[in-house]
Amino acid sequence: MMRRISSDLASFKNLTFRPGLNILLADKSEGATDRQSRNGAGKTSFVELVHFLCGSKAPKDSIFRTPALIDSEFEIVMDVGDDEYSVTRTGKKPSIVILNGPAESLPIQPKYIERDGHYEISNENWKSILGACWFDLDAPPNPDEKNTPTFRSLFSYFARRQGSGAFQTPVQHSGQQQLWDQQVAISYLLGLDWRIASDLQGLRGKEKIVKELGRAARSGDLGTFVGRAADIRTRLAVAERKIERLSSQLQTFQVIPEYRDLQGEANDITAQINSLGEENFIDRGLIGDLEASLVEEREPDLSDLGRLYEEAGVVLPDMIRRRFDEVEVFHRTIIENRRSHLTNEIASASRRIQQRERTQSDLDVRRRQIMEILQSGGALEQYTAMREELGRAEAEVENLRQRLTAAETLESSKAELEIERARIAQALRDDVHEREDIVNEAIVTFEELSEALYETAGSLTIDATANGPSFEVKIEGQRSKGITNMQIFCFDLMLLELSSRRGRSPGFLIHDSHLFDGVDERQVAKALQLGADRAAEHGYQYIVTMNSDVLPEDGYRPDFDVREYILDTKVTDATDTGGLFGLRF
Repeated sequence: MMRRISSDLASFKNLTFRPGLNILLADKSEGATDRQSRNGAGKTSFVELVHFLCGSKAPKDSIFRTPALIDSEFEIVMDVGDDEYSVTRTGKKPSIVILNGPAESLPIQPKYIERDGHYEISNENWKSILGACWFDLDAPPNPDEKNTPTFRSLFSYFARRQGSGAFQTPVQHSGQQQLWDQQVAISYLLGLDWRIASDLQGLRGKEKIVKELGRAARSGDLGTFVGRAADIRTRLAVAERKIERLSSQLQTFQVIPEYRDLQGEANDITAQINSLGEENFIDRGLIGDLEASLVEEREPDLSDLGRLYEEAGVVLPDMIRRRFDEVEVFHRTIIENRRSHLTNEIASASRRIQQRERTQSDLDVRRRQIMEILQSGGALEQYTAMREELGRAEAEVENLRQRLTAAETLESSKAELEIERARIAQALRDDVHEREDIVNEAIVTFEELSEALYETAGSLTIDATANGPSFEVKIEGQRSKGITNMQIFCFDLMLLELSSRRGRSPGFLIHDSHLFDGVDERQVAKALQLGADRAAEHGYQYIVTMNSDVLPEDGYRPDFDVREYILDTKVTDATDTGGLFGLRF
């Protein structure tokens, strides 16, 4: 229950509230200028003030951070749990809330400021306290839980704000409120299993991811990343084997400081062996030529010459014959010397070949020794290069693993999500069936409220659909703005009464004058009368802000005097100082 709202701003109109129906009336002056009527008398600002004192955000464009109000303290006295507290907050320090009251009763202990004689608590913790005391929420909330009921969302059903688009549909307190938040909040307030709607929202998030991945894969945006799981699995196996091989090589790798010198020596030895081989090739060719020349060398045959002379009939003298013999001896001597020289050259070439072959053998032994050393290790640069290659291979494996996970998720998630959606849908149907008494209670209460306003009663339908719990409100003629607003009126009263029975409400309901825009005067009168009766019957406050020119004079039952419920403090738009804050801003 709210008891009082005040401020240290001298021009502020302090407000005192009573149990039951409270009407904050704004006199609409016929002489108000356009400038004055644009700002109004502060009825909507009153709702904003209640939200401000109940933990709403205060961004830079908040009215409470305007130069005219930023230094002013605003205070509300109200019941929190079983105790009464005064709560003060300023636009200058919106993150701090000042409390006075039995702090030991609060679920989160505020800090006592001895020099000021009051308690202080952060605005975040203040919201947690209100959530615990009014709506039985955890204080503080569990940060690991998602899609849960929050104080600010639940409270907004009991103090709808025109600026948030709260008067569009009964189930939505803000134009920005998401479907899952509507389902969770209303299920929680009515006493249904809100966790089903929460699980469904979690499922929607997964379905959205899978849908986006599938769309991207089909369009080719992720074709190189996702691909087929089987293909990626094959590439992953090959890449992992490469890592095993590189790791094994690195484990046995030895860094050889003289690696470059040994490598150079091995190259020199190879060049020497090749050079010796070429020289041997030349000498073997030489031996072949020499051996061929040796075969061709023959002694001269002078008998043919003598026979020639004889056939010519020439008789050679003895002296000539003696010279032939000497020439034959001379030629035989030359041929023998030639053969001896060729034989020596062949022997010399053979010795050179043998010597080179021995040298080649010795060099080859040394080269093998060097290669064994080089094969057992390598240079530091080579080791570093192998480490870098291993790093690249490991990165590739990690990338492939992520791709494999994404591909498997994409391929298997759709079926799994369909199964999960079916499970949640069945759980929702079971919950609606098992809590049939709660569902019927809400339906009957809404019908009673709508029947008090219209000849034909409206209806509330609570259904378990594939997209979560559905709350549909119908009143005949619902296409008009006035009928829609009366749907909201009946829905809010039903929600307050049922949630109050379960200890999940602030104990009051605030309706801005915008709720009655376009509503027939007779229905407005019935609504005010119905709000007063239900508030008195069920023990809650119903606070309404209205313009004096739309407050019905007739349409009430004889024993109902609407003037008894008008607050003593009135506001007006006729003057600059007539509004709630007593100034224009």
